[in-house]
Amino acid sequence: SARLQGDVAAFAAALRTLVNNPQFSDVMFVVGREQQQVFAHRCVLVCRCQAFRGMLGQAPVGNQDSSSSIPPQGPFILGNVQPEVFLAVIEFLYTNSVTLNSHIALEVLTSSVEYGLQDLCKLCVKFIKDTLSVEQVCEALQAAVTYGQADLQQHCLAFIEGCTAAVVQTQGFRELSDVVLAWVLRSDRLAVDELDLVQAVREWAHVSSAVLERPVPEVAALPVRELRLPLLAPSELVTLESYNQKDLLIPVENIAAAWRAHALRKGSGVPSRLCRPRRGTRARDHHRHLEPHAK
Repeated sequence: SARLQGDVAAFAAALRTLVNNPQFSDVMFVVGREQQQVFAHRCVLVCRCQAFRGMLGQAPVGNQDSSSSIPPQGPFILGNVQPEVFLAVIEFLYTNSVTLNSHIALEVLTSSVEYGLQDLCKLCVKFIKDTLSVEQVCEALQAAVTYGQADLQQHCLAFIEGCTAAVVQTQGFRELSDVVLAWVLRSDRLAVDELDLVQAVREWAHVSSAVLERPVPEVAALPVRELRLPLLAPSELVTLESYNQKDLLIPVENIAAAWRAHALRKGSGVPSRLCRPRRGTRARDHHRHLEPHAK
């Protein structure tokens, strides 16, 4: 015997006609704030997705004989997902392909993780990598970290390293978690001067403080450890101290360590990574004293 393959494209096209088609459907979802009705076919969902198998195979409440019960027809209420996002998931289940755009790709990635659809997840990651932009890269990075997508995480970091000055001005940058921001700040390849980076972290900290209703020094504790203050010139440290009196963003001991590096004309007592110029660091006269740490 032999298994022969027919026209896969024609098969997928035929199944696509069933997507959100009420004809012959036996299950219905009410999706999003819009309460949009989405029709589907139980057999397709159940055979393609373990999560739907659990959802659609439950017996009605109060019926103990699940073997003879009729599975619920719905409607199933899914209020926390956009209809366009849910329809993209349904499209994938029916056709093994998905139609994405930059507005829904990250949310479809979220749904693919929630529903355990690894192939859909891979398609989303590829689309996000191919269409990454300055405005969306930080949101994509946060999602990559949240959902354990290491390849996407590294791709986003490389993108940020290539246009750091523009990225730190975006709303997405200000919405990064402290853990993710600290991870970004450990990079030697950020294309931005340290003084500009300090200001960007200050703006991020004020936004986070307002959102989380916590003091600036508390929300910024982790990222601030990665600021390379010894790279700043004495006049810049003076200005930094003046700003710092207003919000206490940077611990006094961190600033004192930077002054000590100037006084000793070397980075003694300061972690070597904090004396290492980044790719975008503007050269300053005292940097030659930090050369042993920059190699």
